[in-house]
Amino acid sequence: MHRSRVYAVLIDTPEAEVARATAFWSAALGVTALPFPPEPQFTTLHEALPGLVTAVQAVDDAPRIHLDFETDNVEAETARLIALGAERIARWQECRVLRVPGGHLVCVLPVESDPEAFRAQANVWP
Repeated sequence: MHRSRVYAVLIDTPEAEVARATAFWSAALGVTALPFPPEPQFTTLHEALPGLVTAVQAVDDAPRIHLDFETDNVEAETARLIALGAERIARWQECRVLRVPGGHLVCVLPVESDPEAFRAQANVWP
């Protein structure tokens, strides 16, 4: 048995466009953009989507939006999503990057949120 939930919505933006994209999304959503010092490629859009982390992420790839799933068992959650039709694309630090049916990307990562909030909000999988 393991648990998982959608943790974050990331707006992947080519590095050269990050400042403009961050300004746009911050104004469009009416929120404050805050740097995330531990990982400088992320700029948090504070409270844009209540209950979810929302951020602009500088990437060296095409623009897109992707979801992050947090889980108490990265291998089990990765296997669950693969069984549903996802395919492995890459690994970055502890994160597993998957391409899901339809072509979108999702990341599977260890629990990042408050453990109590995670337990209360996560789905439980056999």
